Amino acid sequence: MIRFNRALSPVSVLSFDLDDTLYNNHPIIKSALQAQADYLEALEQWPTDSMSYWLTCRDNALKHDATLIDDVTRWRQAALHYAMTDLGFSAEQAQLHAENAYQAFADARSQINVTNEVLELLTNLSKHYRLIAITNGNVEVEKFNLNGVFELVLQAGPHGKAKPHSALFDSAAKHLKVPHKEILHIGDSLDTDVQGANNAGCQSVWLNNQATQYRYQGLADIEISNIMALNHLVKK
Repeated sequence: MIRFNRALSPVSVLSFDLDDTLYNNHPIIKSALQAQADYLEALEQWPTDSMSYWLTCRDNALKHDATLIDDVTRWRQAALHYAMTDLGFSAEQAQLHAENAYQAFADARSQINVTNEVLELLTNLSKHYRLIAITNGNVEVEKFNLNGVFELVLQAGPHGKAKPHSALFDSAAKHLKVPHKEILHIGDSLDTDVQGANNAGCQSVWLNNQATQYRYQGLADIEISNIMALNHLVKK
């Protein structure tokens, strides 16, 4: 399915969200969380009410530093360090266990294999458009088979505030030296991807393939139900 809600103006850049847009991120995150949990639960001091304690640590870390909300990597690292300190580890041991637990998560987080069909789609699109990625997530693109696909990868936190804030789109336009309206952003979330692109003056594609309730009431320029519908953008 492809539905045009507005006619597109000329586009020179295709910007992609990553998680749940170019691959199914749900099993990947589940595996990464399990890897972190396995490390933490092997610690004698780790409480039996693991999930409740972890959520408390996340909340307290955010209370100490509100800027963590825009950087999921720093937030997880800060929550782990808070937990290790709260459990009574020495400063050195707290740092060691926090780093090890995060590394367990990060290693599993990048165990991604984008399908050949999607890679072929991106190759075809790259013949006609500049390709970039704009993500709120912390996946390390260089560690799996999207490595080298994008001219630019911008992540919330290191490169600016998280979508739907316009910061990452502004950075992309500035770096690529193109007007915002020449960037067409493709993503699965109305609240972050479509709202962020629309607010920044970019154009947007909503990949509507998940049963999720969103707050944003605005329209994407294009709505699709399958990423392969982007083949319609290949210039004949």
